[in-house]
Order: sequence, then C-alpha cells, then structure tokens
Amino acid sequence: MKKQQMKLVPFKIESYQNMVSEIPYGVEQLQAPELWAEDEKGSGIVIAICDTGIDQNHSDLKDQIIGGRNFTEEGSADDFTDKNGHGTHVAGIIAAQANNSGVVGVAPEAKLLICKVLNSQGSGDYSSIIKGIKYATNWRGANGEKVRVINMSLGGSYNDPRMYKAILEAVAAGILVVVASGNEGDNDPNTFEYGYPALYNECITVAACDQDRKLAYFSNEHLQVDIIAAGMKVTSTYPTNTYATLSGTSMATPHVSGALALIIAIGEKQFRRTLTESEIYALLVKCCCSLGYKKSSEGNGLPELAQIYKQC
Repeated sequence: MKKQQMKLVPFKIESYQNMVSEIPYGVEQLQAPELWAEDEKGSGIVIAICDTGIDQNHSDLKDQIIGGRNFTEEGSADDFTDKNGHGTHVAGIIAAQANNSGVVGVAPEAKLLICKVLNSQGSGDYSSIIKGIKYATNWRGANGEKVRVINMSLGGSYNDPRMYKAILEAVAAGILVVVASGNEGDNDPNTFEYGYPALYNECITVAACDQDRKLAYFSNEHLQVDIIAAGMKVTSTYPTNTYATLSGTSMATPHVSGALALIIAIGEKQFRRTLTESEIYALLVKCCCSLGYKKSSEGNGLPELAQIYKQC
C-alpha cells in the first residue's frame, strides 16, 4: 500500500534577487512597523516552522534559529538544511531580523524552531509531519521556552486522524496552529476547495490577498477560512543567502504567524499573565478589517495590528 504524503501548498516563484533592502508590503499591510516603533518585535516568542528546513547561514536568519530537527529521510536528524527553498522563504516572512539590509519579517525578534518535515521535493510522509508537530509541542528551550505558534504551509487531500490528534494536542498545550488555505481556488466564491489541515476548525486557516488588498485568484475558499494576509508576489529570504519573490497561500500563512508573535508579546505584557490559545485568537480577530469579501473567502479579514492597543 502506497504511503499517503503531505506536500507543500503549491506556490509560484516570481523572481530571484541577490540583494534587496526593503520592508515587504505584506509586513506593512499588517501595520507591524507601528508596533516596532513601540519596541514590540516579538522578543521571547518561539514559532515552530514545519516545512522544508531553513538556510542556517542566511544573514537575515542565522541569529533567529533557536533549534531544529530533521524528520525526513533526507540527511541526519540534526541536519535541517533547506534544499528546496520554501521553508527559508516562510522563515523570513515571520522573523527575518532588522539589520538594515535584505528584508525584515513581521516579528524580527521572534525565535524560530525548525522542524524539517518535507524533503527537497517538498513532500513528506504524514508520519514525518506528525513527529514534527509533536516535537514542537513538547520542545523546551534552555531557559524553559515553549513554542507558542506552529506554522504549516502544507496540505494534502487525506484526512489523517493521527495528524488531527497531534494538532489537537498542540492546541490543548496552548499553541496556535496556523495553516494555509490552499491554492486550488477557482476565483468563484460559490464553489469551495478542500484540503487538510486547512479544514480543521482548531487550526487558523489563512487565505491570500495581493498588494491592493484584493483576494488572490488562487486562494481556496471554504467555511474554515479564518484570516487573510499577503500572498501575491511576496519577497523574502531564499537559499543560499539570497532572496526570492513567491506567490501562494504558503506566503500568507507566515504573515499571520508573525502577527501572532506580536499579539502574544503585547497581550501578555498588558494582561500580566500567559494567555490561552483561544484568548490570543480572540485578540487576533478583534484586530481584523474586512476587505469586502465573503467569510468563506477572507474569514475575519486582514489583521491591522495597531488595533491591538484598543483591545488590551
């Protein structure tokens, strides 16, 4: 019997660049720079990325990595080098550091735990995904750090109950699980496109928009969409120590993961306690602004993070 596999949500490489210097438009759309001005950059928040690994020597990322592990059959367990590019791109959107060159991520002081669950072709067994989720759930840093967000820009047609159980365990541990809605959309709001883990209600499912805040033509539409963020022509880090512009809900997902790092940091400072997964999600939703689409297309809308100060 052939093993069921999970794959990257399809994405499009628009261009490659050796050098850039910019705050990407998706970061601006979220109003993240307004929070940075208040010295809120996600410091102390750990985000796990279940993907193809990371370029560990990238100048924008090397100081952001707090740990990692390889769950594929590609290399040793401690080799989580990205041989595909996707995971490195996702990592930069979340937490590329502010170093006056390259790009800057939504939460430039957040830390990244790298779970390599997909190989160089962008695919992996469900068992690898499950191991990555469990590793992130149970991981503890040298100073007692815990993962607060898991980013999964991947998908498949098979509803694996073991994966669902692992996600439920992560959520029960207070971790927000952020996933891509998928890129099989037909630009028709009257028809729905389905995949997993996007259809799990316990996940935060992210659709994609463009620089003009218009719904991306490829973005899956269904009743479990929660949030929308930039996913068209997004520039971020890429192996090896370069940059690329990609399109896909894979790119929208890490924007929301980075936004959650900022929300957690601000919310817990204001409330002076650890917030629950549902409380953090509620703060995220309260920051959202509708782009004028159906809930099945945009969910609660696009986060505008400056609104967080009105909620705390």
